[in-house]
Amino acid sequence: MTSHQTTQTMKPATAAKKLGVYLEATPAEFQEGVVSRSELNALQADPPEWLQELRRNGPHPRPVVAAKLGISISGLARGGITDALTTEQIEALKQELPEWLQKERATQAEVRKEAVRIKEKNAEKQAD
Repeated sequence: MTSHQTTQTMKPATAAKKLGVYLEATPAEFQEGVVSRSELNALQADPPEWLQELRRNGPHPRPVVAAKLGISISGLARGGITDALTTEQIEALKQELPEWLQKERATQAEVRKEAVRIKEKNAEKQAD
């Protein structure tokens, strides 16, 4: 009995998420097809011009927008940002620094501090 390996494929939405790009901004052939694991690896290793452009200028999906602003995805929603943003729009927000963004950055900093504190506390417990 011989076993042949089937090619792993994923939906375009999954591939776009793994590539860190906004699906609706990708080329039609990417959106309409399926992406194999090897194709995804090739896109990551040697991104075509359209992928480089999307990563550079956007529009970026919300997780990327949140990371670039230094806040959580929930913080984006609380700030009223529900759509993808371009790099230019993100930079404008950073320059403008609205009150909600300042508050969300402070919240995110507290969350990170608390995570470090808990990690250190757990490390101490394991050392005992």
